[in-house]
Amino acid sequence: MTHDHDRTALGAEARRLREDADRTANWKRWGPYLAERQWGTVREDYSADGDCWNAFPHDHARSRAYRWGEDGLLGITDRECRMCFALALWNERDPILKERLFGLTNPEGNHGEDVKEQYFYLDSTPTHAFMKALYKYPQAAFPYEQLVQENRRRGNLDPEYELVDTGAFDDDRYFDVFVEYAKDAPDHLVIVVTLVNRARERARLHVLPTVWFRNTWAWGGDGEDMPPRPRLRRLDADTIATEHETLGRFRLVADRAGNGPADLLFTENDTNVARLFGAPNPAPHVKDAFHEYVVHGNVEAVSPEPEGTKAALHYVLEIPGGGERVLRFRLAAARRPGDPADRPIDDIVRDRRAEADAFHDARVPATLGADERNVVRQAYAGLMWSKQFYHYDVRTWQTGDPAQPAPDASRLGRRNGEWGHLYNRDVISMPDKWE
Repeated sequence: MTHDHDRTALGAEARRLREDADRTANWKRWGPYLAERQWGTVREDYSADGDCWNAFPHDHARSRAYRWGEDGLLGITDRECRMCFALALWNERDPILKERLFGLTNPEGNHGEDVKEQYFYLDSTPTHAFMKALYKYPQAAFPYEQLVQENRRRGNLDPEYELVDTGAFDDDRYFDVFVEYAKDAPDHLVIVVTLVNRARERARLHVLPTVWFRNTWAWGGDGEDMPPRPRLRRLDADTIATEHETLGRFRLVADRAGNGPADLLFTENDTNVARLFGAPNPAPHVKDAFHEYVVHGNVEAVSPEPEGTKAALHYVLEIPGGGERVLRFRLAAARRPGDPADRPIDDIVRDRRAEADAFHDARVPATLGADERNVVRQAYAGLMWSKQFYHYDVRTWQTGDPAQPAPDASRLGRRNGEWGHLYNRDVISMPDKWE
């Protein structure tokens, strides 16, 4: 709880903290709770030998539905990880659509598990009424294999081989991708994506702001964590309508200011069984449809019907050297008759940014210089962005789901064998989100 003498100094953020603590307004319902890596984790490991790194590798992540969570790039989700929003990117050179962070598994890294990306948490308030982050995306093909092979070659006494060592950022040939989130109400968020071309020459970038539902329907269970299959559908050229039994109805609306309409793409957040396991897909449209459509030009991969459980707005942006493009979105609960008109997106971001300044000014010692204050503020941002939805019902993980093959019997006597009573489904502090 915030003390009374702090409330005046902290202003609007103090009010939000108080309302959230009193449960009069759910200001923390949405936040940076989306993991940046769900693949290669113990929770997703259903192998007989307990080798989680090979049981669900990065190569499976774009095609295989997760059982216990989701991941994305600079994304957000609600505190039960029902609906997610994140960015996907393609520079027209990568072999895959960039939807999540890449890194080395424990056997691949010369110092163990190691993320191989450049991303930075720049700002956040405790209620996540304002958040900002940055991802640096090379314009050359992302050097996946080079990073794996060179780190595998090096020994424990050698330094790690990082993304910057590959030359991926030489001559400033990269994009800075800034994302800002601001709340006008607990269930009313606006999103500003600023895409900066740091190179001298013009470059093209595919940007896919993506909204999707965590797969809770493929496992055959029931209960509050497994409601019926939710739906996303096209409402108009700029709007995706969402409907979920427990989350309710929302709208993701693109603001056309400075940009034309995007292509709306739809698919299902279901595993591509054919690609991974060689068996027929139960339905034709699967999780990696946007990768197939954007990278390989496979127009049949996406749904011909404007609905599904995963949707994206597909922009193809020409960005001049040293220039930028800005995309704006509104993710909000469906409007009801009599609701006040929506405030302009830029006004909401400006107000929340100013309130974030006031919050940090009251917390960071005034004796520090500007650079030092910025370091402290980003350190706070790192702590706040490192809150993550963590779901792990160990008994179900041990014994399996009704609609899935039973796990190997050795699971009951091996990893977590004595933890069958443990049930986790909450937002926790995850200082090392790569684990």
